[in-house]
Amino acid sequence: MVLHVHVNNYRCFSFSELGPSGSRGRALRRTRVRAVASDSATKEGEKVKLGGSELRVTKLGIGAWSWGDTSYWNNFEWDDRKLKDAKGAFDASVDRGITFFDTAEVYGSRLSFGAINSETLLGRFIKERKVKDPEVEVAVATKFAALPWRLGRQSVLAALKDSLCRLGLSTVELYQLHWPGIWGNEGYLDGLADAVESGLVKAVGVSNYSERRLREAHEKLKKRNIPLASNQVNYSLIYRLPEENGVKAACDELGITLIAYSPIAQGALTGKYTPENLPSGPRRRIYTPEFLTKLRPLLNRITDIGQSYNKTPTQVALNWLISQGNVVPIPGAKSAEQAEEFAGALGWRLTEEEMDELRSLASDTKPVIGFPVENL
Repeated sequence: MVLHVHVNNYRCFSFSELGPSGSRGRALRRTRVRAVASDSATKEGEKVKLGGSELRVTKLGIGAWSWGDTSYWNNFEWDDRKLKDAKGAFDASVDRGITFFDTAEVYGSRLSFGAINSETLLGRFIKERKVKDPEVEVAVATKFAALPWRLGRQSVLAALKDSLCRLGLSTVELYQLHWPGIWGNEGYLDGLADAVESGLVKAVGVSNYSERRLREAHEKLKKRNIPLASNQVNYSLIYRLPEENGVKAACDELGITLIAYSPIAQGALTGKYTPENLPSGPRRRIYTPEFLTKLRPLLNRITDIGQSYNKTPTQVALNWLISQGNVVPIPGAKSAEQAEEFAGALGWRLTEEEMDELRSLASDTKPVIGFPVENL
């Protein structure tokens, strides 16, 4: 059962409104909530457990990084058309049985002019969907930003309560540390455990954690009898650092699910970009004409394999991750069409030979630059 709440008479604090002191009223205690229970609308056989937790999610999720964003995505603009497209992506995902959505308090932050917080949008979409489909069950994952001025376990709970308010929920399925902090990580992990014990979250995870930090977090939470459910990292055919730095092997060894963000390399593996047709915005500086030229042999083979399954390059790239097991990709969907295409990555499987061949071809491509905190 999933419990949804409608929050009244409380102004949720956006990420950008929280200064170094983290000061704000503890008004969440004063909220009036109306709980609505719902049964699962997705077949359990189409779900996987996240690590050693009891949480089950769909084998593929949807990332909401672009929803409301004006700093990296959406050509630095946000308008009603983009809002409609994001809502279409949400509904199309749910229609096709994809009910795991990943967001964060910093996505769509109002630090960017004109942006709308991604958590706020996701919460709105869930509420609107439940009006016409009260039985729908959606699993929400969000994240805590490990900012230098946030200290101790209470900072985690305070941020979580603000996220819950923006989402309009009483609990979330998965709460993650977005990146390792410069300091205070022991307190952050205690905060995650406190969140589970207080019933505010069902499972906890980390993101952008190296093998060493991952093992430390696993042991720290184990002492509280709480499993570390997941580590969310950049992982795709052309960004295989988790295979090279021990993160994936550690996840498999410790029973921690690897959640793969940027699983289609921010569109580079879809085949739609060429040296003459570059991606927009900051991605143009990453996926250059030279890079896309060197990527062409891999994309050609992905296309050939896809044709044998009647699948698109995007679906092949996502299935390469899903077929490994213990990996849940979360591509970002900006439209209903994209969400529908992502759903086509489910229900079939590449052969081991095809997976190895694609990995070998991909090794000829120099990896793009990742999120530097992975090396902390």
